[in-house]
Amino acid sequence: MARQPQSTVSQRRSPRLYLITPPVEDSITLTGALADVLDTIDVAAVLLRLPDADEKSLLGRIEALAAMVQDRGVALLLEGRSELAANCRADGAHLTGVVAFASALGCLKPGRIAGAGGLETRHDAMLAGEAGADYVMFGEPHPNGGRPAFGTILERVAWWTELFLPPCVGFAARPDEIAALAAAGADFIAVDHVLSSDRRRAIAAAQAAAERLAIPELVP
Repeated sequence: MARQPQSTVSQRRSPRLYLITPPVEDSITLTGALADVLDTIDVAAVLLRLPDADEKSLLGRIEALAAMVQDRGVALLLEGRSELAANCRADGAHLTGVVAFASALGCLKPGRIAGAGGLETRHDAMLAGEAGADYVMFGEPHPNGGRPAFGTILERVAWWTELFLPPCVGFAARPDEIAALAAAGADFIAVDHVLSSDRRRAIAAAQAAAERLAIPELVP
């Protein structure tokens, strides 16, 4: 997950998808649908959400998914759990908040991806970027379910993309937010409404999300 400097609109590329799983209680129920989705559309990364369980059980779920995801050239990240990510086949972790992100750097760097989300202010985002975030994410819901106004999220994405080099992930809470985040300059679009154990439904949702990625001014 990297981005090159882009000085003009003509040099921009459409963003790639960043898929977020539902909490995975049993990796077997998700593996088939996830494999089908990854074989159908272009995906940059999968963020694995894990409910609380003993470490052995968590490692089993990670290992069951890691080879399948990584064999397709896709990064597998864990939501939080940086120490676990540093000691298993995961490619890294996504941390929520500047404090959690800073605390995780020691065990993740330099060998793992460290992504930063839950960034409440521009200052928080700049602190994460200066500390070495491999990407920043804007727009994901707060723990209480709320999130910033969508106009604010678009403004934050455009500001970051214009001024900073680390990639920017825009979180789309609904399918109709994908195109606007792409147009604002997000390098990746995070979606958590695609994956499910129903293969046909997951593929259809993934294809619909992918179709919304094109930046209008870049479409011939």
